[in-house]
Amino acid sequence: MRKELICHPDTPGKAVRTVAVEVSLSFEDGFALRYIVGGVIADLVLPHGEGELVIADSATDGLWESTCFEAFLTEEGQPDYTEFNYGPDGRWACYQFDDYRSLLRSDELAPWEMVAERGEQSYGLRVEPGIFPDIGAKLALSAVIEELDGTKSYWALAHPPGKPDFHHPDCFALTLEARGRA
Repeated sequence: MRKELICHPDTPGKAVRTVAVEVSLSFEDGFALRYIVGGVIADLVLPHGEGELVIADSATDGLWESTCFEAFLTEEGQPDYTEFNYGPDGRWACYQFDDYRSLLRSDELAPWEMVAERGEQSYGLRVEPGIFPDIGAKLALSAVIEELDGTKSYWALAHPPGKPDFHHPDCFALTLEARGRA
């Protein structure tokens, strides 16, 4: 399933036209995401090259300060959630929260695989986090895209009122359905 992300109205990008995420969930492969950025890719803060990325040995904090792809996962009606951050260079982070922005701990949960695809007008990052969420889990998908001139745009399935806030419950806009469908 493909979901288009919405740019926060206060943070328009100049070089980014679209950001979408393809979501797949299956019993055999678990949960996989493919982030797709459309625009003038040469003007974005992204590494050159493509193919399987060398995944960092340990988690890296602060990835959201530049180009970063994010996913947040929770169970319906529960206050706790997990945040996954993926840098386009193979760096990553995983955080456990027990409530809205209440950090419980950082996890050393490395993704199974990260593969980049770079072209002139599109950039893709496929991530397989190696987890198997339950049917009915709620998902928030988001991205921070930085341009070479320092412009940052913030993209999500939904935005709450006010400044960009990917942790807000309104952002958990996708419910995972039966295995093989999302």
